[in-house]
Amino acid sequence: MKSIIIVFLLTIGLLIDQEIEFWGQTIANIFIWLFFLALLRSGNRTEQVSLILCVLYATGGEVFLSLVWGLYEYRLYNIPLFVPPGHALLFTLGLLLAPKTPNWIVWVVPALTAPYLIFAIHGGFDTMGGILFLTFLICLIFGKAKKLYATMFVLSLILEIYGTWLGNWTWSIEVPWLGLTSTNPPASAGAFYCLLDLLVVSTVAAINSRSNHPFSNLTPSLALITPPSPPQQDLPLPTSLDN
Repeated sequence: MKSIIIVFLLTIGLLIDQEIEFWGQTIANIFIWLFFLALLRSGNRTEQVSLILCVLYATGGEVFLSLVWGLYEYRLYNIPLFVPPGHALLFTLGLLLAPKTPNWIVWVVPALTAPYLIFAIHGGFDTMGGILFLTFLICLIFGKAKKLYATMFVLSLILEIYGTWLGNWTWSIEVPWLGLTSTNPPASAGAFYCLLDLLVVSTVAAINSRSNHPFSNLTPSLALITPPSPPQQDLPLPTSLDN
């Protein structure tokens, strides 16, 4: 049910933001923030820390990527207030869906993406995609939550296609500073989402490893982002993901 609500809110929220001229963005802000706060209130300690970190990192990333670097631009030339908690909702959706995906998603996603990117780079119309795809591969190779990153890569591409199709935001064809090219959206835009999730996963793991009171009573889906505690603490090791 939580997954369905998240999909509904993101889908309808972007549509309302685009279609209702004056109040659309305000309505989307209110409903997405209300659901985010509901998730925050109902979650355990790990979930709460993860959601807060996701919003904080997403806010910083949006300011830099959109307002400073100029990789993409929102339709009102701002950063809509629903965007940072929207990242947290998508992160939650990834955590909910990743356990249900087969293990082969970790290699199938890059294998299917690579031929298009080779064509795009050779054609010169998405040279930025090569850097983003390499970033995605680094997350897969060195990150602990491989299924999460592969799942998020797919989910974020779907969201990017939908959002740019509606006109909520537009990616720059000419990449500032680097002299590279991009499409709207780039096929490997999910790399930015994977980096965001990697930051959240790594920070939660660091907090847990340095804390005198490591996170306990984890919901199975969040066992992914909290690595096993040192053996001397004699805590159970999370081995799987569930919903």
